[in-house]
Amino acid sequence: MSISVVLFTCDLRLHDHQPLAAALDGTEQVVPLFVRDRAVDAAGFAAPNRLAFLADCLRDLDAGLRERGGRLVLRSGSLVDQVRKVAAEADADEVHMASDVSAHAHRREARLRRVLEAEGVRLHVHDTVTTAVAPGVVVPATSDHFAVFTPYFRRWSQERLRDPLGAPRAVRVPDGVGSEPLPSRDDLSGLSEGLATGGETEGRKRLAAWLRAGVDAYEDRHDDLAGDATSRLSPHLHFGTLSPVELVHRARRAGGPGAEAFVRQLAWRDFHRQVLAARPAAATADYRTQRDRWRSERTAGDDIAAWKEGRTGYPIVDAAMRQLRHEGWMHNRGRLLTASFLAKTLYVDWRVGARHFLDLLVDGDVANNQLNWQWMAGTGTDTRPNRVLNPVTQAKRYDPDGTYVRRWVPELAALEGPEVHEPWKLQGLDRAALDYPDPIVELPEGLARFKRGRGRE
Repeated sequence: MSISVVLFTCDLRLHDHQPLAAALDGTEQVVPLFVRDRAVDAAGFAAPNRLAFLADCLRDLDAGLRERGGRLVLRSGSLVDQVRKVAAEADADEVHMASDVSAHAHRREARLRRVLEAEGVRLHVHDTVTTAVAPGVVVPATSDHFAVFTPYFRRWSQERLRDPLGAPRAVRVPDGVGSEPLPSRDDLSGLSEGLATGGETEGRKRLAAWLRAGVDAYEDRHDDLAGDATSRLSPHLHFGTLSPVELVHRARRAGGPGAEAFVRQLAWRDFHRQVLAARPAAATADYRTQRDRWRSERTAGDDIAAWKEGRTGYPIVDAAMRQLRHEGWMHNRGRLLTASFLAKTLYVDWRVGARHFLDLLVDGDVANNQLNWQWMAGTGTDTRPNRVLNPVTQAKRYDPDGTYVRRWVPELAALEGPEVHEPWKLQGLDRAALDYPDPIVELPEGLARFKRGRGRE
């Protein structure tokens, strides 16, 4: 009897799952395996919010497998060692898994291949499991990757995507392969109070609701901070409870400007992955250095703390930072604003902000997080590296009546309309009555410091 191991990583679903479909097509039994990789913990990526969402995903995946006669096998430790052990316990002929783009993932895959081949076990790595278009498929004539999004998107849009796969009807798992107990978010502490629920079941419900009642307005409302008109599917894409291939197909079937704008955001996700696949060092090093003389964490410690706590004195920045802490998620426009404020107005190294986001974001993803931070810091793929987002101007544009600010900064709730964006302009007793700080830096001062740092005085 032929047996395969299917290694789940950031693809915690049954619908449109190439490794599982390939294993079921070629073998009689499979071992659905997830390894809690201690190397990920050691690198500091085991943030409570993501661990809670992961626990939801694993329990939902196990439930889906059990409905089909199978079960999920959970192990902890070195991923390579655990996959080798499970393959030996099951007497498996092959292992199937999804490709990934980080330097850690590349090293891990190479080690796993060597170890398995020494045991006579074949490793099959499948593309387009976590991307719609695999890194390296779309490349310019003179480089191994696109460094600018627009030409990449033109080529990306011309690619013919594979057809999505249905979920399997039955999954047969061999006896005798033991599993650790599944984790539960109830066992975790330090979670964001408003953290969303994980799992493929929840993800597919959200997708169906979004396509039914949200996507049509996306083009017009995706920057509306108060309207909360984004899909909120990013955590499900990060953990792979939804397939990007399926999302593109379904959005294109829905049609219209909103769906087109949504597909463009999915292309941005693939764009960042092809950049990181080609330049793994961009996870920690400037993609395009500006030779910045960043303020150190020691000299800027008070400003960094105020930014993290949502007490900068700029209401739109503080609202977004408080949403991050409460939900483990932040509106994309808020991410741009807060990143610009830290990296350019406060002139603090983008890595400080990227690390804080990864500590809290349930969708904390190395490619998207690090390269979006680099984009805003001007060290990444932005063709205008010195652009600075003015938080007051942006607030008046994307939260014109102040609803978003009042939602997350309740000490300003009594202020009406757009005056909530500039509370420092209030006089006398009206200002004294507010338990809210003055701005930690004047915007002209921050801009001048940034220009000096970049040598653009």
